[in-house]
Amino acid sequence: MQFMLLFSRQGKLRLQKWYVPLSDKEKKKITRELVQTVLARKPKMCSFLEWRDLKIVYKRYASLYFCCAIEDQDNELITLEIIHRYVELLDKYFGSVCELDIIFNFEKAYFILDEFLLGGEVQETSKKNVLKAIEQADLLQESQMSSSKSGIEYPSSCRTRAALKVIPPTLLHWAMMSEADGDMATEVEPSHQYSITFYCRITDGNRRAV
Repeated sequence: MQFMLLFSRQGKLRLQKWYVPLSDKEKKKITRELVQTVLARKPKMCSFLEWRDLKIVYKRYASLYFCCAIEDQDNELITLEIIHRYVELLDKYFGSVCELDIIFNFEKAYFILDEFLLGGEVQETSKKNVLKAIEQADLLQESQMSSSKSGIEYPSSCRTRAALKVIPPTLLHWAMMSEADGDMATEVEPSHQYSITFYCRITDGNRRAV
């Protein structure tokens, strides 16, 4: 598999995963062309089509289109099964998954995909094992969030405003949706430390961060 795209009926890109090195300009061009091509096809038309030197396999689930690009020697039916298995994993994790789940929990969608596919190839066929790995990652994240409370460094003197350094829990993988360039989804690296400004209110000699 070369790449996978998830987009809505309105052409809004919700998820993208590339398994071949391409420039950002080329990715945007490919995405724009494929979204327009797939959305222009009628519902009763075949889910396979030839595009450039690749084969495109897509499937619509509710308001989302799952689109994959495979090489000429790859099997289209297996690719359809891969798409369906990924949808089953999303549905099992979120419980009747919808487009809003992908929008507001995109980092989970990426993590599920990374547990299922590696380098464009299926690395785990068992839904049970994939969901178990995701559950363990959620427990790890929760434990890091609880322990991150001790990572807040309060200043020695609390005046009108104080900058507090917060060390957030390390995420295994996350991505950020950008409204620019036609809602292109861009993978970014998480920061290890950032500053948050809190306003302090002094009441009866006591310091409170609000």
